[in-house]
Amino acid sequence: MNLSTLNSVYFIGVGGIGMSALARYFVANGKAVGGYDKTPTALTDALENIGVLIHFKDDIKAIDSAFLNPSTTLVVYTPAVPKEHSELNYFIASNFKVLKRSAILGEITRQTQCLAVAGTHGKTTTTSILGHLLNVCNAPVTAFLGGISENYNSNLILNGTEVTVVEADEFDRSFLTLSPDLACITSMDADHLDIYGDASELIKSFEDFTKCIKPGGKLFVKNGLPLPGITYGVEDDSDYSAQNVKIDNGCYVFDVQTPKGLYKDFRFNLPGRHNLSNAIIALAMAIEYGCAYSQLSKALASYLGVKRRFTYQIKTDDFVFIDDYAHHPEEINAVHQAVREMYPNKKVLAVFQPHLFTRTRDFVDGFAESLSKFDEVLLLDIYPARELPIEGVTSQWLLSKIKNPNKELILKSELLQKINTSQAEVVLTIGAGDIGEEVKYLKEALTSEN
Repeated sequence: MNLSTLNSVYFIGVGGIGMSALARYFVANGKAVGGYDKTPTALTDALENIGVLIHFKDDIKAIDSAFLNPSTTLVVYTPAVPKEHSELNYFIASNFKVLKRSAILGEITRQTQCLAVAGTHGKTTTTSILGHLLNVCNAPVTAFLGGISENYNSNLILNGTEVTVVEADEFDRSFLTLSPDLACITSMDADHLDIYGDASELIKSFEDFTKCIKPGGKLFVKNGLPLPGITYGVEDDSDYSAQNVKIDNGCYVFDVQTPKGLYKDFRFNLPGRHNLSNAIIALAMAIEYGCAYSQLSKALASYLGVKRRFTYQIKTDDFVFIDDYAHHPEEINAVHQAVREMYPNKKVLAVFQPHLFTRTRDFVDGFAESLSKFDEVLLLDIYPARELPIEGVTSQWLLSKIKNPNKELILKSELLQKINTSQAEVVLTIGAGDIGEEVKYLKEALTSEN
């Protein structure tokens, strides 16, 4: 497909984090862009502000005439759209070119030099670090992010179109459409078992992804993963590793060991060894791309993070409020490690909203074990997202397995009152559901009270 011959692109599910980044990309490339989504959000507001025509009712009559010519319009949809969606079916029946978001991303990666980040955890942070590094080093890069970068207040970094940085998402195997020149795998923990059935199928899918790398391309893997490649890690014998790691005023200071030698005094502002690991692989890929060490050191020090990834909402000497997207036991363990490293002597309260009935069922013991490590736990009901309830799979069931007497199942309406009655000096909100929507309200209330 020659993307340059398109006049217009129409998105069904335009408000999704990945879809909206693609929409921004096509606007920047001079296309007419429109779309449908269920409800207005901050993302759809931002798109409308740059000229994207959006409506919120599934109605063929609401589609602007600019998107009704099958020969000049590309239709992009997300797998989250139901099969009975009338607009989707209209475009299919009318012989429009209708493709999944992942197929479009695949097409873009075939036509550019692509750096792809895969793994069950760490994709969004790593992609945003890598995009930021290349941008500061003035590479002609477009980075598609699965979250909102704090540096750019956007899910798209745009400094040219010759190089792309993308998240390689294993959900529904969509990463198999990509054609990277450089690719990394951060982790292969069991997840999305509603799609894969068991962990061995997930691992096979990652192996298939490595075969998508262009001839002459390179694969980077977290040290310890059962795949051959250039290794990376923290204070170990990897090809690329962080060495002599220290903490200075809440910031990591470290040296970078590379195949060509040791480079000193890098600074990185995000807490947690998992984030330091993400920084190392982003540096390794940027080095292999051709960025200079002096530029990379300056670029990494200026990186601010991704919204809802260990995001400080309140940070004072007496009280800290952090929000994080963690929705898998390993991610919660990483958040716990980070908060204990930064605040070793403070009482920590974790508020967790489980995401998906299937994920809660599949990892209930892992969730219970990771949550038990905090001083106090407040648990919300399961956020269903795309799923129907499963009998017996409830937050009460998860609560019963948490080995910590300081635990309670609560309603969202009780959140502020429960936090206020706690003696915790550090409060975490954790989860991938709508708990993120409570954060602004909690921040305002807790700021005035502290």
